[in-house]
Amino acid sequence: MKKILLLLACTAAWFLPAAPLRAQQTPPPGGEPKPFTLPDKTTFTLDNGLDVTLVPYGALPKVTVRAVVRTGNIHEGPEEVWLADLMGDLMKEGTTSRTAEDIAREAADMGGSVEVAVGVDQSFVSGDVLSEYGPALVELIADILQHPAFPASELDRLKRDRIRQVSIARTQPGTIALETFRSVLYGNHPYGRLFPTEAMLQSYTVEDIRRFYEENVGAGRTHVYVVGRFDEGAMEDAIRTAFGGWARGSEPALPLPQPRSERAVHLVDLPGAAQSNVYIGLPVIDPSHEDYVALQVTNALLGGSFASRITSNIREDKGYTYSPYSTVSARYRDAYWAEIAAVTTSVTGPAIREIFNEIERLRAEPPSPDELEGIQNYLAGTFVLQNSSRSGIIGQLAFLDLHGLDDDYLRTYVQRVYAVTPEEVQRIAQTYLNPEDMVIVIAGDVAQIRDQVDDFGPLVP
Repeated sequence: MKKILLLLACTAAWFLPAAPLRAQQTPPPGGEPKPFTLPDKTTFTLDNGLDVTLVPYGALPKVTVRAVVRTGNIHEGPEEVWLADLMGDLMKEGTTSRTAEDIAREAADMGGSVEVAVGVDQSFVSGDVLSEYGPALVELIADILQHPAFPASELDRLKRDRIRQVSIARTQPGTIALETFRSVLYGNHPYGRLFPTEAMLQSYTVEDIRRFYEENVGAGRTHVYVVGRFDEGAMEDAIRTAFGGWARGSEPALPLPQPRSERAVHLVDLPGAAQSNVYIGLPVIDPSHEDYVALQVTNALLGGSFASRITSNIREDKGYTYSPYSTVSARYRDAYWAEIAAVTTSVTGPAIREIFNEIERLRAEPPSPDELEGIQNYLAGTFVLQNSSRSGIIGQLAFLDLHGLDDDYLRTYVQRVYAVTPEEVQRIAQTYLNPEDMVIVIAGDVAQIRDQVDDFGPLVP
């Protein structure tokens, strides 16, 4: 009976007059993006050179403590790729007074966790816990940094983990293309060495790791950031007690790269590949340069946002690729611009041609004010959003310290984004994005793509 009533109701509905369509309404305009306001902070330096920044932030009873050390892959020798990473791995395995299990348990009892990470220019030990445990977290992080046990019993296991990571990475066409691109730009500088060989990893000893630690980790290279809800007096006392006796250590030596870039097509053969992974780019100015913000705006308009020109062209209009993007990738006193895309093998040449067409078009004529305003709104909004967390604020402060920038960079970033004019975007493209200087790297089926790309520059196997 219920089925019959339901059928009758549905049949009757077919004959009811259609409801009038509601007139399409224009959504209200977006609000004015707000500038980022850096919370008031307290800074001080210990006698051993360790810098400290305390930033009260947020309403949640949580605090993030991060000790950032000015060291990483930048300080590895030519035959020491990922030695710094293994140092970080082994630091997680315990201190002279705590096992790895002790560290994990203590952090969990505080309502959080502790992380050790190694980067190219900076490495850190970080934790996020309930506010009441902030001073205890400081002591735990200080112990990990100052008293690593470096247990030899764990080294072989960690090596095997890293060897697996390298093996997997070398099966990814995008990673292969990136490795080649960085090698072409930087040669044997640490910025150009992405992955070690298996033999290199197997050769590392605990003595090598301890030597790297002693040469590159110390109070004088470390900055402790505290962001969240905390008792400032208790936190300062904890930092002075936990870090005050640490040796200053050596000053950081920062070997600056001398990137090279000339128009050529570097081919990495992946027989049978259905896609070509493409990197097109060149060295550009680093964040310390006065044009850097304008370069970021130009990048976002050209290829660095979903509404960008290159993305609209080769993704939306042509369907050559699913997720192309461009980036300004920065390190200490160094940066490069690159357009990155995985394109269907059969349209490798046409996709590259369209990328260069969009670069040339921007160099030839400025964008419209409306197009630029949309990009500016996007950059201003995402900038404020990415700084709306404890970790985000620390990331920005560490960025300032690495590149020698003051707080005004953060306070005025949104205003400077909106100050960029269409003519300035064109000038930036003309000054820094010269297609004749761009390296082209393609990882794909060379037999299928060689004839498509041989007119873009000399072919380098």
